[in-house]
Amino acid sequence: MKLFDSPMGKPSAGRRLWPRWVALAVLVVTLVIAFVNLGYWQLDRLEQRRERNEAVAVHENAPVLEWSEVFGPEITEADQWQRVRVSGVFDGEHQFVVRYRSNNGQSGYEILTPLRTEDGRHLLVNRGFGVRPSDQDFPTTAPPAPTGQVTIVGHVRRNERGPENAAVPVNGLVRLINSDAIAQALPYPLVNGYVGVLELTPPSGGDLVPVMPPELTEGNHLSYAVQWFMFSAMAAVGLVVLIRSDIRARRATKGDS
Repeated sequence: MKLFDSPMGKPSAGRRLWPRWVALAVLVVTLVIAFVNLGYWQLDRLEQRRERNEAVAVHENAPVLEWSEVFGPEITEADQWQRVRVSGVFDGEHQFVVRYRSNNGQSGYEILTPLRTEDGRHLLVNRGFGVRPSDQDFPTTAPPAPTGQVTIVGHVRRNERGPENAAVPVNGLVRLINSDAIAQALPYPLVNGYVGVLELTPPSGGDLVPVMPPELTEGNHLSYAVQWFMFSAMAAVGLVVLIRSDIRARRATKGDS
């Protein structure tokens, strides 16, 4: 729709401006709704980060519990990073390499091995993180698991969520750690959740290191939320400024006629 009929860009005195304003208002309202929702999404992420940080701090200072005191029908976010103790025998015939992992600023992989516990149940154990050299691919087989009875002190972890093709192992390789999905590749069920090794007795040696808890920071979620709210305010103010500019231009055009 043509709104201007002069080289100076002044609105035509005979042309109504309200259709233009309505169209702009619809656009601005849509943008404001999107920006506000994005702002609240960042605030929700911030609250989740704070809850996670609180859980990490509380559990890291809590005494070590027997694993059966924590593992039940489902491990939740509130259970994460509690330290537990569990004894059993590794099933070295069924191991998995978790690709595309990071730990303490390094990129690499993690090794999963089921543990047959003393009560006969099977618990998935993350034996640790290995660094992948930049000039090498991920390993396709896991290093041998310790044999005989072992005792583990480790962190409680909940199942990771994501697409099924990333959670179900293929030829011993997987991208997400989800005990329910990994159990599909095993001849027995797994307890929900898993344990990340901190201490292993007797020591197994090798190059694997414990997976460290996340840093207790709030990230940039608050600043991002403020930015989205500012964008929504700027869009609303911009609409008002544009309408006032059109009105002034209309009045100037009438004054020149």
